[in-house]
Amino acid sequence: MDGGDAPGQGTVTCATWIRRPENAHLVVVGKSRPSSLEIFSYDPITTSLSAFPKAKYDFEEGVNPVIIVVHPSGDEFIVRVVWSGRQDKTCCKRKLLLQGIGLQKCLAFSIDGTRFATGGVVSFLIIFIAMSLCTWNYSEISSNIVSGWISRIFEWPNMRIILEEPRVHKSFRDMDFSLDSEFLASTSTDGSARIWNTNDGSPVATLTRNSDEKIELCRFSKDGTKPFLFCSVQRGNKPLTVVWDISTWKKIGHKRLLRKPASMMSISLDGKYLALGSKDGDICVVEVKKMEVRHWSKRLHLGSDITSLEFCPSERVVLTTSKEWGIMVTKLTVPADWKEWQIYVLLLGLFLASIIAFYIFFENSDSFWNFPVAKDPSLTPNMETILGDLKSDQNVWEAVDL
Repeated sequence: MDGGDAPGQGTVTCATWIRRPENAHLVVVGKSRPSSLEIFSYDPITTSLSAFPKAKYDFEEGVNPVIIVVHPSGDEFIVRVVWSGRQDKTCCKRKLLLQGIGLQKCLAFSIDGTRFATGGVVSFLIIFIAMSLCTWNYSEISSNIVSGWISRIFEWPNMRIILEEPRVHKSFRDMDFSLDSEFLASTSTDGSARIWNTNDGSPVATLTRNSDEKIELCRFSKDGTKPFLFCSVQRGNKPLTVVWDISTWKKIGHKRLLRKPASMMSISLDGKYLALGSKDGDICVVEVKKMEVRHWSKRLHLGSDITSLEFCPSERVVLTTSKEWGIMVTKLTVPADWKEWQIYVLLLGLFLASIIAFYIFFENSDSFWNFPVAKDPSLTPNMETILGDLKSDQNVWEAVDL
């Protein structure tokens, strides 16, 4: 889908990928006016979504989806929806109430799927819906109207609270789990950033920054070799991408990649590429190894904030959304990756080439390999020349004995 809202009525508010077996990935799209969740199939050949949704779930009037996070298994996802009207007791019969959770601006699953984190802000009525992809069965978690900003880390799926920390930040901006699911990074609208241990909920570090710097977005490296934390930082009027070493939590470098402040950040599943979406509709994709821009899409969502930015789980493709331009799927102009079958074909080709080279070398080799017999008798060496006169040698030894 190259532009505009997904097929059907409604304005796109959020979207993300659903990872499925055999790379048959899906995209779940949240819409408002009217409110719904729609699931589309993805065609990697045409780099597009299906013309019509494969499944649809309609919300009640006044319920608008805001954030969608998918469990790493791809079998279920959680939707944060905002209830704009008064609570209806009849439609809340199946809800599991969780008091005092407040408006959640950030939701995240850990990489191994055993942790679920939320970051809240000020008073509002919200609902969390855990959807089963196969059956569309769901359990809803809603909150009463409360105030405060609270960080929570839950075990999944039993929802046991590991961390419940009030007033961690002025208001949450972003959060992300590390590759080993040991750490959780969270940022605030006041420009601060903190690191948490997800095993016991203890604080690990507060990232250092200058007085004129605001840390906004955060993503951990995912390639398993570079223990880095990438953050978008606003230094005065300059948007920067800054890197921290997570073994020491010290800043190790920065680079300016965007002209305008970043509104979204994402990292590919294999950790090779980092993507940034700007507040004026541009996206850039950076190769993490060299921190060089490999793809630019300028004015992709002309003049609009990028509200969603996600890499496809298996393709060099990104999914983006904005309120004005809806949902877009963009193929990246980055070097092609080696497929697994291509590596096996290459190894087989090298093996066959080595056999052929050995055979040709054997057939055209010298006497060291073939040991040819000389046809000319004169070329055959005389054994007496080599061994000498055996009788004279015997006489010599007899003389000695005498």
